[in-house]
Amino acid sequence: MSISRREFLKIAGASAIFGLGGMAIINEITDDIEASQFSPGPDALIAKRWAMVVDMRKFKTEEDYRKIIEACHSIHNVPDFGNPKDEIKWIWTDTFEHAFPGQEHEYMEEKLKRMPFVLLCNHCDNPPCVRVCPTKATFKRKDGIVMMDQHRCIGCRFCMAACPFGARSFNWRDPRGKDDKGRPFIKEENKEYPTRTKGVVEKCTLCFERLAKGLKPACVEASNGALIFGDLKEPNSEVRKVLSTNYTIRRKAELGTMPSVFYIIG
Repeated sequence: MSISRREFLKIAGASAIFGLGGMAIINEITDDIEASQFSPGPDALIAKRWAMVVDMRKFKTEEDYRKIIEACHSIHNVPDFGNPKDEIKWIWTDTFEHAFPGQEHEYMEEKLKRMPFVLLCNHCDNPPCVRVCPTKATFKRKDGIVMMDQHRCIGCRFCMAACPFGARSFNWRDPRGKDDKGRPFIKEENKEYPTRTKGVVEKCTLCFERLAKGLKPACVEASNGALIFGDLKEPNSEVRKVLSTNYTIRRKAELGTMPSVFYIIG
């Protein structure tokens, strides 16, 4: 079943008049939409539960960080608006203090305090962003990837308020536009991946489009082994082996969202 954003808004508006009965109608419609989203090809990489390990020991230079961020942002047409206020980010860096609040202390190693940590959507087992999205523009696949469908996004930003990791960005400006000097916000458009519009939310989707072709996420390929990606439910997967032989932490584990991104910090 397919439905346009305008059609959905008409239904949502009418349903609001009829209260909870209307919400039941919306849920029935959007369940059908979700079911039609994914059909892997014969070469697709599949897993019961995708997960990633970020091995911070392998990040030595600024170039190590730059390569994975550029690999992600370039193929996904992530715009560069040129100022932090409007920043769109799928993968980015921040300090230990901001990445793992509550786990820092005055006696920890100075190197850790200064180190930029690689951050992205955590594709949680229990994602609050999915629960609050009224149109199911954000939804969780059976393999654990938390998706973002810009065509169904109505820009309410409930998902941004619900996400405790700041993993979502809102397009206040038209990503397809240009700056005051006539330079495009998307420097070199990848024709194989859609651009977005003003007024929608976006985020990392673990390169679901590459998995469908049998390719690992672009950041993983560019990381030279610093990012390990695999099936958390497969005992012999590289991810499981790394997790069983290293001490790892997750972001804000106390909140119970169960992130599927793990960190080896030293």
